[in-house]
Amino acid sequence: MIKSYLLTPFQKFVQLESLSGILLFSATIIAMLWANSPYGDTYQALWETKINIGAKDFGINKALILWINDGLMAIFFFLIGLEIKRELMVGELNSVRKATFPIFAAIGGILVPFGLFVLFNDRPETAGGWGIPMATDIAFSLAILKVLGKSVPLGLKIFLTAFAIVDDLGAVLVIAVFYSEGIAWFLLLYSFVLLAILYALAYRGVYIKYLNVIFGLIIWTLFLKSGIHPTIAGVLLAFAVPIRRKIDASTFIEELTALLDKLKGAKAPAQKLLTENQLTTVAELEDLVDDFHSPLQYREHQLHGWVAYFIMPVFALANAGIVFSADMVLDTALIVNIAVALFVGKLIGISLFSFLAVKLGLAELPDGVNAWQIVGVAILAGVGFTMSIFIANLAFAGQLLLIDSAKIGILVGSLVSGFVGAVVIKLRSAKTAVG
Repeated sequence: MIKSYLLTPFQKFVQLESLSGILLFSATIIAMLWANSPYGDTYQALWETKINIGAKDFGINKALILWINDGLMAIFFFLIGLEIKRELMVGELNSVRKATFPIFAAIGGILVPFGLFVLFNDRPETAGGWGIPMATDIAFSLAILKVLGKSVPLGLKIFLTAFAIVDDLGAVLVIAVFYSEGIAWFLLLYSFVLLAILYALAYRGVYIKYLNVIFGLIIWTLFLKSGIHPTIAGVLLAFAVPIRRKIDASTFIEELTALLDKLKGAKAPAQKLLTENQLTTVAELEDLVDDFHSPLQYREHQLHGWVAYFIMPVFALANAGIVFSADMVLDTALIVNIAVALFVGKLIGISLFSFLAVKLGLAELPDGVNAWQIVGVAILAGVGFTMSIFIANLAFAGQLLLIDSAKIGILVGSLVSGFVGAVVIKLRSAKTAVG
């Protein structure tokens, strides 16, 4: 059974991701309407605007869309890293028994779409797109489950989140290993020296926010210049954030009570300002609260809203604006291949590997979840969107025709997967509730 004290935080997470999915969908529609409106030129011009940060001879000069895809998305990947670490340490992946089911599902959801894409691709120029159908968009998927209402069991949402996080880890590894080239190893070495320092501090339970931010900016720049995609730096930096608190609950309550007693006993100030003793006590209270926070949990809590409500919608707005015209040339084979790999690949891969884990006695279905609901979530996992578009930009860098074709394939596959998956889950959940 799921502990009651875990329900509220997870339900808040689901609510946040669900609203993020709605914002993503809205940003996508706005981008496509804008790009195909009489003001379409302003859409293209906006994202191609050059922005230089740094000195003239030592700076980074990039188009706005690259600052979004390389910079803002590094924060998105940092959050993914925090989520992966939390799940490995204290979440649904922190024991073999709990992790087996979502891990098997994620492996199937990665291998089968990859296999289908490679099987149906017969041209070398599109071969690099094999990583596109591997990822699942948590925000969109959870938003669909949210729309289906209370008939969807919480265990199904937790399962979706857990295997999607493993999916993201797989996508991160694919980007790091296969979509990075021309690596400058000496720059990478410098970044790993800085990472080693942060990891050593984290191992000792030391977390200095401003030091991590400064080191993080340097490491991100070194990754950018080295040839490894800089978003990978975000994931690696997340693992340098400790999860342990400096003080336990009993110590916190004891010291908090003492500080509150000091505040109650202090003489009220004649004016609206605090006295010197009250200022000191409030400062001690702030330090106490900081010590009681889990640095990882607190950073995750702070970033979730920014990523869900700003970074991901901005990414969608900047990347989903495909221009349609009567004379446009598209790669139909690539569109079909990606759409099929997302829908059929996720359906077969996640369902087959999940039930194989159960059949072998390595795992069991989550509480309150039936086999048809797992099939429905497997279909729903074909909603790739954010990560799939991100990988498409890397796979076909500079090839606008292939990028646009890949995006259309992602949109078609995601729409079909979202609709069919929602219908299957709704029908089976309603039947379970009646039964």
